[in-house]
Amino acid sequence: MSQQKLSFRMKRTRIYILGSLIALLMGISTGCDNEFADVNTNPNIPNSVTPNLLLPNIIRSAANEIVGTGWSIGNIVIQHTAKIQFVNEDRYLWGNINGIWNTTYGNLRELENMYTIAGSSVPVQSNYQGVALVLKSWHIALATDSYGDLPYSEATQGKTGIAKPKYDTQEEIYTRLLSDLTEANELLSPSNEAIQGDILFNGNALRWKKMANSLRLRYLMRISKKKDVKAEMQAILNDPQKFPIFENNAEHAALRFLPTVPNQFPPYTYRSGSIDEFRLSKTMEDQLKSLSDPRITVFARPTVASVAAGNPVYAGIPNGLDDINALIYNGGAQNLSRIGTSFYIDGFGIPTDRDLNIAQGMFMSYPELQFILAEAAQKGLITGDAKTYYEKGVKASFDYYGLTLPASYLTSPGVSFDPATALAQIGTQKWIALFFNGLEAWFDWRRTGIPTLKPGIFNLNENRIPVRFIYPINEYSLNKASVEAAVQRQGADNINTKVWWEK
Repeated sequence: MSQQKLSFRMKRTRIYILGSLIALLMGISTGCDNEFADVNTNPNIPNSVTPNLLLPNIIRSAANEIVGTGWSIGNIVIQHTAKIQFVNEDRYLWGNINGIWNTTYGNLRELENMYTIAGSSVPVQSNYQGVALVLKSWHIALATDSYGDLPYSEATQGKTGIAKPKYDTQEEIYTRLLSDLTEANELLSPSNEAIQGDILFNGNALRWKKMANSLRLRYLMRISKKKDVKAEMQAILNDPQKFPIFENNAEHAALRFLPTVPNQFPPYTYRSGSIDEFRLSKTMEDQLKSLSDPRITVFARPTVASVAAGNPVYAGIPNGLDDINALIYNGGAQNLSRIGTSFYIDGFGIPTDRDLNIAQGMFMSYPELQFILAEAAQKGLITGDAKTYYEKGVKASFDYYGLTLPASYLTSPGVSFDPATALAQIGTQKWIALFFNGLEAWFDWRRTGIPTLKPGIFNLNENRIPVRFIYPINEYSLNKASVEAAVQRQGADNINTKVWWEK
């Protein structure tokens, strides 16, 4: 065969192959599109996120954070518990405490997504929008009360090009979050769509509505030194149909953990050695014993040595001892009360129903609400009887811990309501009731100064109890100008600079 014919055949073969490939590709890009997509789509992975998928982890991560930070910092700074080993936190040698910051901004992104998705659905899912606003307000209040001024109006807007958000003043933050809670109350309704994925209230929109209004009362009281909140607080109480609030312990906002994995009360998973570093504070011991208060049996356990001797006693340790003095105080660890069994199940024990009703992730409790109303009534911010609210708060606290209120307790010295000392009594009972409620007792003490607390004996903070967390160090790297502007306005970035509402 001649070279010319061979070359022609080769060219024709190439053209045929090229044409076949083009036809094949056209088939893939036209008639085969659907089949190709079906083969490469995983039916077990959703193509879009819906609010019900976002909600459970937001609630769970928030509850875990308040329990964890309450355990490591909140309980000791407010002198509910004290440390006998690794005592730096109890001596106020605080570095960066970033858990609240990271959880807040991680969840704010998800809450923004949740609100947007619910608003763009047909029909609009207004209950999910209301839930998003309630949780958003709770998160940002927790963060601003911990750190002060924060990114808020420009936060979570990285996709729009705002990579370095400004820090809003705490006053601006509170104005917005209170407005958001008011809007949430309007959005939430049992007649709207079901709230799936709700591990806090099991989809009950009315309870979310009550949480929104109860939180409004908390935050209005928080800023009451700076703002005239009387009209807003009274308006809530004047119209319980429009502005319902918690009516009993069964309604308050507390995540009931599971008895076993995957969602246990966080300290149940801690190693026993780290649990034993924390003991009953002598401040709490002295207060409870002075009132003959049986809640000590829930908060703590009799000392090991006294149980072995057949004469159980409760004994606390002063806050802020150095390592040597903490280890030898009162003869050592065997003579100091560990925390109550409900807050830590020894070994691999399974918590009882009573334990699960006590060791919860508390967003806001009914007893706290009653003490807020008692204080407001005593100060003339609302109408109503301060004594009635006060006694409801005490009784509700006992009920929460599964205890019967002794018949003589409310008439006993130091507890019996006395108008002359009412604010101190309300604040003290509130402090007791807020045991292991995250950082709420710390925030309230900073606002009221009740009860009277003395800094730890060997404290490393010039004899001052801290009043805030310092900003995360990476803020100075990633958002330097904004954080420095906040520091210039607010005051030095240290643990002693008061935030706006407590100045």
